[in-house]
Amino acid sequence: MTTVANPPSTDVIEPSKISPGQLLTSARIMGVATAVTGSSYTQRELLDIFEISDPKVRSVFLNSAIERRYLSLPPRDEEGTILPEAQGELLDKHKELALDMGARAIRTCLANAGIDVDDIAYLCVTTTTGFLTPGLSALLIRSMGLLPQTSRVDVVGMGCNAGLNALQAAAGWATAHPGQVAVMLCVEACSAAYVIDSTLRTAVVNSLFGDGAAAVALVADPSGSSAPRGTPTRFDGPRILGFTSHLITDAIDAMRYEWDDAQNKFSFYLDPHVPYVVGAHAEQVVDRLLSGAGLRRSDISHWLVHSGGKKVIDAVRINLGLTRHDVRHTTGVLRDYGNLSSGSFLFSYERLLQEEVATTGEYGVLMTMGPGSTIETALIQW
Repeated sequence: MTTVANPPSTDVIEPSKISPGQLLTSARIMGVATAVTGSSYTQRELLDIFEISDPKVRSVFLNSAIERRYLSLPPRDEEGTILPEAQGELLDKHKELALDMGARAIRTCLANAGIDVDDIAYLCVTTTTGFLTPGLSALLIRSMGLLPQTSRVDVVGMGCNAGLNALQAAAGWATAHPGQVAVMLCVEACSAAYVIDSTLRTAVVNSLFGDGAAAVALVADPSGSSAPRGTPTRFDGPRILGFTSHLITDAIDAMRYEWDDAQNKFSFYLDPHVPYVVGAHAEQVVDRLLSGAGLRRSDISHWLVHSGGKKVIDAVRINLGLTRHDVRHTTGVLRDYGNLSSGSFLFSYERLLQEEVATTGEYGVLMTMGPGSTIETALIQW
């Protein structure tokens, strides 16, 4: 167990900028880490492996702004032909990949934050690419040797926006339990959610997603001597100030994961108008997030947006009046990993930390988009 905390650092937010009820959490992001599967492939390599010759499909892959993705491809027969995977085999793949990536992301996250595994008091796991009962949280507690009294919750099936939904739940728990460690994990084995056919609809999905996991550790500042045993000794991560959500009910079917009778497995559908729908609603969600804190978009130093795809990123950037530099981590993650679903924004957050450019007092906006159609945002301050 780690030692009892020193007094928390002084807050830097200007109280005059926060309206009553706006400060919903005192949780801080103490550490972050990511993990991927073992093998990566360029878009051209994937086209060759699956022997895709249709020029329209090849164009979708090669014009995606994605260079490489981490995937666990289907097995092959003795002649090298790709073998089909039944839904049961895909669920087994999801379990294996998710437990491996998830455990590695959590362990590295804790090491980065100087926190012991035994100090985890709450674990929230979100995934969309598979279903298990008991869920991944229980399986990770057993496989990683977490304390059996660890509180836990599984968020399943919410899609690419789910990372911020889960972060809000974890931040709320941390705020209610000052000094105790909450861990939130996004883990998506997109390799276990693919359908292989010749349709252009499937090609769009298959050109986009990759495997990945991301974990964050959260702790709310304790009040000095009241810090419980196991509280971290430093509080230098950004504080989460609040969240906003928006459900675009007119586009509730624009992104959906549903059963495909022809394939006898689940299949993801992505409406081609999604980028424009999300972009058209981005301003009102972000402005609502900022207005409660008395902030404008120009007050935000760091933008960490979900890597949903080239058109999605461009639509959000244009509608919010952001520069390409503002979304450099978002586009970089898309280029190097593809769309990682719920954990994409944390891959961008990790890259921002590696730059070491964020300074005390600066604000950041986290933004995710997904089925519903849904836009989620969070405001943080270093």
